Amino acid sequence: MAGSDDARKFYARLMAAQARWADPRIEQVFASVPREAFLGPGPWTVFAGDGRIETPKADPAYIYQNVLVVLDADKGINNGEPLLHAMWIGKVDPKPGEHVTHIGAGTGYYTALLSKLVEPGGVVMAFELEAGLAARAKANLARYGNIEVVQADAVANAPPPSDVIYVNAGVAAPPAAWLKALKPGGRMIFPWRPSETVGLAVLITRLENGFACRPFMGSWFIPCVGASVAEAGAKIPTRERAARTRSIWLSKDKAPDRTATAVFGDVWFSSRAIRADSPRQKF
Repeated sequence: MAGSDDARKFYARLMAAQARWADPRIEQVFASVPREAFLGPGPWTVFAGDGRIETPKADPAYIYQNVLVVLDADKGINNGEPLLHAMWIGKVDPKPGEHVTHIGAGTGYYTALLSKLVEPGGVVMAFELEAGLAARAKANLARYGNIEVVQADAVANAPPPSDVIYVNAGVAAPPAAWLKALKPGGRMIFPWRPSETVGLAVLITRLENGFACRPFMGSWFIPCVGASVAEAGAKIPTRERAARTRSIWLSKDKAPDRTATAVFGDVWFSSRAIRADSPRQKF
């Protein structure tokens, strides 16, 4: 419908402007991918305050706003907040030709956006644990030739070498295998939830001498199965200590020291920033 096309274009412009991303491609991809194709038939239910509201009818114009659309009410699964994802996608800055791993793909809307940003030559592997959501994602993304949808546990199955790892489920700490999967210069963004009271979005960049780590905003996602609960003996940070984190390390390469803000077995977080002239670590 022409009206829906206009609504999508305006929505895309708003997302790009509010995310403050200079790259014009973000507006282009938000304008080119129909959100309603990933939501199932309308009318749709959106979260509003502490409750839910159903759209008056199945007109896509209603979902071209910064609203959470329900996918599975019983499990608390939604389509995600568009502005948050516009900001996150700007942070990881996917480039043409890059390889992206999307963990927690849901029904595939943001997978589709990521796939457009790595064209030409780039590919996306999308992990989704929930069988029903994975099936919907495969159907929704069938026409996107550079996406592979895998119905699997991304914690138990290591991701492939990746330029970008985009995580949409809360973890107490990223598994060591995710860090190892990052290529040199690779970026990972994830919701860090080391406790019920701490929820931060974190950007990790793999440098020659370690993994730079920068918390940059509050963030709350559903838990990532297999990686959302801290093991006994973990050092859990307060929100203030978590926000001071500037690097993350594999424990086998570097033992936790006095700069540790959090320790979770195979990985630990540090308040020490990584400098270009720091001794190179082996991974």
